[in-house]
Parts: sequence; C-alpha cells; structure tokens
Amino acid sequence: MRTTRQESVVTHALLLVAAVVAVYPFASILLLALHEPGSGTASSGLPDGIHLSSFSTAWTRGGFASALTSSAVVALTVVVVTAALATLAGYALGSMRVPGGKLIMGLLLVGLVLPYEVTVVPLYELLSSWGLVDTYLALILPQIGLSVPLGVFWMRTFFQAVPPSLYEAARVDGATRLQSLRLVLLPIAGPAIATLATILFLFTWNEFLLALVLVPQNEAVQTAPLALSFFSGAARNTDPAVTAAAAVLVALPVLVAYVFLQRRLITGIVSGAVKE
Repeated sequence: MRTTRQESVVTHALLLVAAVVAVYPFASILLLALHEPGSGTASSGLPDGIHLSSFSTAWTRGGFASALTSSAVVALTVVVVTAALATLAGYALGSMRVPGGKLIMGLLLVGLVLPYEVTVVPLYELLSSWGLVDTYLALILPQIGLSVPLGVFWMRTFFQAVPPSLYEAARVDGATRLQSLRLVLLPIAGPAIATLATILFLFTWNEFLLALVLVPQNEAVQTAPLALSFFSGAARNTDPAVTAAAAVLVALPVLVAYVFLQRRLITGIVSGAVKE
C-alpha cells in the first residue's frame, strides 16, 4: 500500500508540474494582454486592473475579423473534405481487398513521414502556374493533400478494429457496402471521426509556413497566424500589451474548440489504441 501511495503522489506531482508548464505561457500572455495599452507597465507583472482595451485595439489595428474568418473557412473546409475522403478510403482499405492496397498504403506512408517543408517551393511553383497564389484554394488544396495520409491511416485502423461479425451481419441483412458504411459503421465511428477532425482543425488553424509562402499579398485571405506575425512585426505596433492581446485572439478559437471536444478527443484516442 505504501508503494501505491508513493506512486500516486509522484504521478500527481508530475501531472501538476506538467500542467503548470503547459498553462504558464498562455497565462503570462493573458495577464500581459490585460494591461492597459501604452501603460508602460506591461512587463512589470500583474496588471493594476482588468483592461480589455488592448483587445479592441488589436482587433481594429490588425484586421483580425478578416483573418479569423479566413482561418475558419480554410480549417473547416480542410476538416470536412479530409474527413470525408479519409473515411471512404479507410473503409475500403480496412475492410476490403483493394487491388494495390499495399502500394497505396506505402505511398500514403511516404506522404505521412515526408517533411512538408520540402514541398513548399514546388507547391508555390505549381499553384503559381495555375494562377491560384493568394487565393483560398492555395491554402485549402495543399493542406487537404497533406492531411489525407494521416486521416486514411487513422480511419483504416478504426475499420480494421471493427469485429468481422458486424460486417457479416450487415451483409446477411442485404446491405450494400455503402449502406453498411452509412447505416452501421458511421454511427459507431463518431469518436474516431471527431478525434481526427479535432487534430486536423488544430493543425490547419496553426499552419503558418504555407500561408506565408502561398498567400503573402492578399490580406483578404490571410489566416490568423500570418496576420498575427505581420501585426507583431509591424513597426507601427510596439505595445507589448496589444501584441499579447492579438496572440490571445488568435489562440482563443483553438482553446475553445479543444475545451468542447476534449472528451471526444480522448475517447477517440483511447478507443483507437485498444483493438478488440
């Protein structure tokens, strides 16, 4: 019993330290953002009160309404399209004998492990020849292509873990392949799809390099991380409180999404880790 209690104390201590390390950066930025703009005390520690004027100043100066809208359009489109493609491909590769299936999985594995940084310049040249630079498609199409390998592997693992008796029962009832997917498998695939969607949303929302290279000129389609970079580096903005407020505005949608989806995220990860 003593060993169990010691292990419990050590575990909780480690979790507490990890939580402090994880929360401290965001908490410090939030406290900095609550200072009054131009007060000159932004780096001195706790604010003398709750001041929200830094947020309104950052919102107005940085044009974050357009940037957040662009990020939402790109992220939601990438999530929906990738989840749909990954579900169909994962279902086929996980439950059927697909000709060349091993080759397809090998190619997807290359796409999964290949550093996407090496594709940025070729992507720019390709999209420039198509006239898509500085458009939404310049952000959406590459990120769908980069996300599909992960999505297919994720959903293939789920469909492989489904008991064969479930597939057989659907066939006995006369269901086609698509009917089995729509009526039998999709209802139980909710946690896996929700987890995949959450991961893709976080990755897509925080993407910076592709936005920097592929939409450098058109402010109407620039995403929130790119707008934050331009705003924080602009010579006209030297107020740390306003810069911190801008960072909070950009991070807030991701934080809210995680808070609402954390249970599904954890459930999907756990269910994907245990194969029945």
